[in-house]
Amino acid sequence: MALPLKIKIRWGYVIAFLMLIISYFLVFKIVGQLSNEAKSVSDSYAIINQLESVKAEITDAETGVRGYIITQDVRFLQPYNSGSKNVRNISGQLLTRTVGKHYHAELVQLTAVLERRLSTLSGSITRYQQAGNTVTDQMRANRETNKSMMDSIRLQVKKLQTEETAIMEARSSELESSFTSTEIIAITSLVVTLVAVIYSLLVYTRENRAKELADKKTRLYRVELEQRVNELGRVNTELQELKSIEKFASTGRIARTIAHEVRNPLTNISLASEQIRDTIEKNPEAELLLDMITRNATRINQLVSDLLNSTRFAQLSSSPADINEVLDEALEQARDRIELNSVKVVKKYDPQIGQVVIDREKIKLAFLNIIVNAIEAMEKGNAELQVASRLVGDRCLIEFRDNGIGLDDEALSRLFEPYFTSKQKGNGLGLTNTQNIILNHKGTIKVKSKPGSGAVFQIFLNRDGAGE
Repeated sequence: MALPLKIKIRWGYVIAFLMLIISYFLVFKIVGQLSNEAKSVSDSYAIINQLESVKAEITDAETGVRGYIITQDVRFLQPYNSGSKNVRNISGQLLTRTVGKHYHAELVQLTAVLERRLSTLSGSITRYQQAGNTVTDQMRANRETNKSMMDSIRLQVKKLQTEETAIMEARSSELESSFTSTEIIAITSLVVTLVAVIYSLLVYTRENRAKELADKKTRLYRVELEQRVNELGRVNTELQELKSIEKFASTGRIARTIAHEVRNPLTNISLASEQIRDTIEKNPEAELLLDMITRNATRINQLVSDLLNSTRFAQLSSSPADINEVLDEALEQARDRIELNSVKVVKKYDPQIGQVVIDREKIKLAFLNIIVNAIEAMEKGNAELQVASRLVGDRCLIEFRDNGIGLDDEALSRLFEPYFTSKQKGNGLGLTNTQNIILNHKGTIKVKSKPGSGAVFQIFLNRDGAGE
């Protein structure tokens, strides 16, 4: 089973990281050892130099005493005084530095010899001064002893220096070995890290190439799918428009049939009532009844006419017009209602729309019907109506958005049916007539709404007035 790309790359970097951690740990450990070894080597140098200083200081002290005895010049005692002091200080430091070393006992013996030599030098100065600045026989007898003592000091110093040099060389060798180990570890970890990183890069490159190919195919499939979805959406929109037109045409046919069937008997009723009026003698009660018959016949005839007008494909008088100006004119006609209901109107016009070929008066009436419906659907004092226009491709979109009570699904499905209304007043033909006007312009009207969320009316018109 092949591991996923991320896991392969992750393991490559994890291995590289672990190798770096291990190598850094080893390097830090070796660096600590190197630091200790370097400190030991430095201590060895210091011990060798201090041994040399002790030998030089005791020699200077002896030389100063000889010069004083020979010349009787007290200035020669200055090297003796400083040498005596320095020998004791350096000896004390050496004893402290060499605690735990195998030759520490020998260094203690050397320190004792140095003290005896300093004592003999001090005794020689005292005896010389007590003898009246004269070399005594005892001083002459002690020459060989003093010479042997100095030779012993030099030999012991040389021996200790040799031993410390051997220790220093051993530590230097260990230091060099540690440096070599550090280099090997660093190079090895670097090589392993590079191998892990190169492996990760190779795996990433190979897998990424395959992923890019798969992504490319996915993008092509996505584009094709989007094209098909857009095509389905366009076809569905056209189908909905055709269904709307067919429904409107069916409604018109039904309305014409009803009008024909209603108007014929209605005409007979009207004629009969007129003949009765002419033949009977004047009777107030009969006149009242005949007026009632005539008035209701006229009302029924007007309702039938309104139904026919709202469901009939009318002849348009089209010309180029500024759609934003038409919107303003419709709002001006509804100004009394707007002010009465305290409606806040927000205009969002696109000045780049230009001229649209429309029947100005009919489109204004369609806009007015939507504005009036929006005003009546909103609560007074908290009403806001947004009127917008913009270009969508080659079409002009006019949008009316209110914050009214909204519509449920049943009301939405029946919104443009003749005589359908949710208001207490009104004949239910306003939006039917609006749809008729928009369809006559080869346009489209859509409504989006949910209960409590207001409604949005969208009208799409072709700028040149021709249908797609």
